[in-house]
Amino acid sequence: MDEPPSAVLSAPEQRLGRIAAVHGSVLDIRFDAGALPVIDEAVAVDWDRGPPLIAEVRQHLDQTTVRAVALAETAGLRRGTGARALGERITAPVGDAVLGRLLNAIGASIDRGPDLPPDSEWRPIHAPAPPLDRQTGSRELFHTGIKVIDLLAPLVIGGKAAMFGGAGVGKTVLIMELIRTTVERHAGISVFAGIGERSREGHELLLELRQSGVIHRTALIFGQMNEPPGARWRTGLTALAIAEHFRDSAHENVLLLVDNVYRLVQAGGEVSGLLGRLPSRVGYQPTLASEIAEFEERIASVAGAAITSIQAVYVPADDFTDPAVAEIFSHLDSSIVLSRNMASEGMYPAIDPLASTSSLLDPRLVGETHYRTAQEVRKTIAHYRELEEVIALLGIEELSVTDRTAVARARHLLRFLTQPFQVTVAFTGKEGRSVELEATLAGCRAILDGETDGWAEGSLYMVGGLDEARRKEVTLARAEKAS
Repeated sequence: MDEPPSAVLSAPEQRLGRIAAVHGSVLDIRFDAGALPVIDEAVAVDWDRGPPLIAEVRQHLDQTTVRAVALAETAGLRRGTGARALGERITAPVGDAVLGRLLNAIGASIDRGPDLPPDSEWRPIHAPAPPLDRQTGSRELFHTGIKVIDLLAPLVIGGKAAMFGGAGVGKTVLIMELIRTTVERHAGISVFAGIGERSREGHELLLELRQSGVIHRTALIFGQMNEPPGARWRTGLTALAIAEHFRDSAHENVLLLVDNVYRLVQAGGEVSGLLGRLPSRVGYQPTLASEIAEFEERIASVAGAAITSIQAVYVPADDFTDPAVAEIFSHLDSSIVLSRNMASEGMYPAIDPLASTSSLLDPRLVGETHYRTAQEVRKTIAHYRELEEVIALLGIEELSVTDRTAVARARHLLRFLTQPFQVTVAFTGKEGRSVELEATLAGCRAILDGETDGWAEGSLYMVGGLDEARRKEVTLARAEKAS
């Protein structure tokens, strides 16, 4: 059983050093000749401001000096303060003790609850990805209960999916809904990594999980926005270490949710600048590709258990050609793109049905019916998008009868693919809906076949299945007659 970093070496064996310089979150530490800690090794700084300050060695400056990144605030740290190499990498607590708890990047509880049990198991946050001969593929779809995702960008157990969008288009709300619905629908463990999150969002998530009764199957690891870059940089790896323990030791399926991977990249850029590295494309760190790969490639399935990952990715200035966004894209099975235009029209979830894709949308995986329905939905909506400019300039009356029918059905489809979420009940007053894939396919098929032609668009907006839409249409029709 691994021990926490502070207990790795007994006092006589510890290699001792002293702080030579403090550059914000970066520390220069001088050790005796021959006692230099290795790259990625943990160092504890014994100062007078509480528990030891944990740092991670990133560079060797000379034969006696290392440059390390602190994982906590360094205000008040003085030169000459004692430090000790811990003999191993930073570790995180794993196992059942972390379920229902809120932890930081070094595994300390930050939820004002009791300390973790002293016999808790600890695991290094750095680890290689499972070798290829151990990795397994899965053909079992991961149903989320969210219509537009299950239809157009399906997920597979053990796969990686990400939600891309700018500020304010609903990424965090979608992540919160996925936590609630998937923990209820799928047996397994959830691990949530909040990287660069606002404290308000973390508090809301914790309350939501407690109220929905799924907190006891969830571990939360937070590196808040106001924390030093080192803490935000390593939050994702701490969450991964916990997820890997449940996959490898407990043989449990794990849902790993990350909000927000772009903040991980940003933290890495800050650390890179503090370490004195020259920036690369668009000001990003030169190690951008390897840092993302180090994180993403560890998310994999092995025999008997899988880590399924759903990640939120902030898109700066809605620019999908940004190097960080493009690099994250390359590691994914499913890409869910959130549209600012759809959000402004009140189409929630604001998922763009044309830009969202999945490599799993294949008739051999999802079946011929699902594949054909998804392609027809995309084709109908794409045709409507092409005609939007004509409609705006000349009016819908100038279109042919065939085009007018296609436009009406596309608008019905767009509204049918909206649905209320349980986590937004307080704001919308509508109970959330979780929809089975069969109901989604049946509803889309009915719209494509013209069964809803003549229905009011509002009948299909923010409903679950087609049966609910039909009841809503009857109610609207009666109200219109009464008026």
